Amino acid sequence: MTPALSVLEKTFGYDAFRNQQAEIIDHVIAGGDALVLMPTGGGKSLCYQIPALVREGTGVVISPLIALMQDQVDALSAVGVRAAFLNSTQDVTERRRVEAAYVAGELDLLYLAPERLKIESTSELLNRGTIALFAIDEAHCVSQWGHDFRPDYLQLSVLHERWPSVPRIALTATATELTHQEISRRLELGEARHFVSSFDRPNIQYRIETKNQPLQQLLQLLRTEHPGDAGIVYCLSRASVEKTAQFLVEQGIPALPYHAGLDAAVRSRNQSRFLREDGIVMVATIAFGMGIDKPDVRFVAHLDLPKSVEGYYQETGRAGRDGLPSTAWLAYGLQDVVQQRRMIDQSEGDRAHRQRLGQHLDAMLALCETLQCRRVQLLAYFGETSTACGNCDTCLSPPEGWDGTVPAQKLLSTVVRLQRERNQRFGAGHLIDILLGKRTPRMTEQGHDSISTFGIGADLSEQEWRGVVRQLLAQGLLAVHGDGYGTLVITDESAAVLGGSRRVLLRREAERAVRGPKKSAIASDLPAEATGLFEKLREWRAATARDQGVPAYIVFGDATLRGIALSRPESVAELGGISGVGEKKLDAYGEQILEVVAAAG
Repeated sequence: MTPALSVLEKTFGYDAFRNQQAEIIDHVIAGGDALVLMPTGGGKSLCYQIPALVREGTGVVISPLIALMQDQVDALSAVGVRAAFLNSTQDVTERRRVEAAYVAGELDLLYLAPERLKIESTSELLNRGTIALFAIDEAHCVSQWGHDFRPDYLQLSVLHERWPSVPRIALTATATELTHQEISRRLELGEARHFVSSFDRPNIQYRIETKNQPLQQLLQLLRTEHPGDAGIVYCLSRASVEKTAQFLVEQGIPALPYHAGLDAAVRSRNQSRFLREDGIVMVATIAFGMGIDKPDVRFVAHLDLPKSVEGYYQETGRAGRDGLPSTAWLAYGLQDVVQQRRMIDQSEGDRAHRQRLGQHLDAMLALCETLQCRRVQLLAYFGETSTACGNCDTCLSPPEGWDGTVPAQKLLSTVVRLQRERNQRFGAGHLIDILLGKRTPRMTEQGHDSISTFGIGADLSEQEWRGVVRQLLAQGLLAVHGDGYGTLVITDESAAVLGGSRRVLLRREAERAVRGPKKSAIASDLPAEATGLFEKLREWRAATARDQGVPAYIVFGDATLRGIALSRPESVAELGGISGVGEKKLDAYGEQILEVVAAAG
C-alpha cells in the first residue's frame, strides 16, 4: 500500500481514490506543481490534504474563507489531522500559539487568508518552518473573467518567487477555458500539470421554471420535494432575502437570512446554525456560500437570474456534495432579463467590462431558454461534450419549440412605430397592452389605440406575450435602453426578422408537473428496514455534534450513516470497513454506533 493510499484509508476512511485524485496526489507528493479543475463534491480537498500529510513539513492553504476556517480545521481535527489557521478573528495569544506550533513542526496543515501574505511578518514566519506545499483554494478568484474576482489573489505569484522549490497546487470548481488560462498565467503555473475533471454532477437535477408567483413556487418545491431538508435560496437583493426568509418562517419552514447588510455577529450566528443544525433553509445573496462544506444540502433554489453560468454552476454545486440526489431549481422571468440588462448598462467600468458582463448574461439566458438537455448546455459552456442526461427538466418534460416569427414581427413593429413615428419608448407591459388591444387610460391618453398594431396580438395571452418578449431579449432581437427605465428598443439583428429573412424559434413552456409529498431525499431510496435505523443514527449524530459544538457532518456524513444503516455492523471491525469511517472516528464513536445499531433491533 502506498503512503497516500494508507493515509486515505486510515485517516479518512476510504478504500480507493476517485477519478484523477491518485494521479494528482502522486504528482504533488513528488514535488510537482498542479492546476486542478474539479467539480464541487469531487474530492478536491484530499488532493492537497493527503500530500501535506505525506510530505515533510506543513501544507499551507491559501483560502478566502475566513468565516469557515474554524469548521475546516474542526473537520480535519476530527480525523486526527493537526490543523490550524491564522486570520483576523484571533487574538494575539491564539496567533502566537499557532505560530509556535508551525515553527515546531507540529502542524500538518495551516490555513491563511490571502491578505495575510501582504504582511512581511507572515513571510518571515513561513521561512522559520518547513513548508510541505502551497495549496491555493478557490483559485478562480484570481481571474477577472471569473465570477468571484478577489484583488488579494493577484499577489499569489509571490509564492513561486519567494519559495520556488515548494510545490503549488491551485484548485477550483468552476472555470471556463478563458478563466483557466488566466489562473495559469497569473499564478505562473504554465509549467504545471493541468488536471481537468468532468464538471458533471449527475446527482443534481437541474430545473428552470418561468416565474409565476415565485414564492408560492418555492414553497411548493420545499413542501412537496424537500420537507425537512437543508437548502439554500439565493436572491439578488437584501430586501428580497429578508422578505423571502420571513415568508418561509410564516409558512412554518425554519429559514434564516444572510446578506452583507446584516450585523457581522448575526451573519456568523446564522451561518453557524445552518452548518450545525439539520433542516435549516438559508436565504441569502451570493455573499453566502463559497467553500460551504456542508455535504447534506439537498437543494439550491434561485429566485432571481444569476449573472453568469459560472456563478450559477458554483452556487448550484453546493447541493449534494455527498453524492446523494439533490435539486438545483431556478425561477426566472421577463423582469429578470430587463433588470440584468439595465444593471450591465449602468455598471462601472469600460466598454470591454460591460461587454464581458453581457457575454456572461447571454450564456445564462441561453441555458434558461434551451430546448435541449440543460446538462449538455451547462457542460458545453465549460468545454465538455456530453449526451442528454435524462435527469433535468428538459429531458423529463421536453419543451415544445414553435415558430414565433409572426409574433416577433408584431412586437418589433410596435417598438418601431413608437420609436420612429412618435419618438417614444416603452417597457414590456405597455407594448403587450397595445398588442392585446387594452384600452387603458394611459393607452387613450397617449393615443396608442390608433397605432396599426393595436389589438393584433389577441391570439396570445399576456403570459405568452411576456415569454415572447423575454426570449427576444435573450436572443438579442430586443434590447433594454440605457435610460434607466427598462424601456425596450430594437437591435441591428431585428431588421432581418422584420424583413422576413430570419426565422424566430421560441420555446413553449411545458406544463409544470405537480409532485406529491415525499420523504426526505436522503432516505427516499432506503429499504423500509433501514430507514428507522438511519433516523436513529441521525438523532445520535445530532446529539453528539451538539455536545462537541461542531456541525453534524463533522461527526459523520449522511452517506456514511446510510452505509451503516444498510449493513448493520455487529462489530468494530465490520464498522471500520464502511466508507467514511477512519481510525480516529472508529476509536471515538465505534462503541456508541454499535449500541445504536443493536438497540434498533
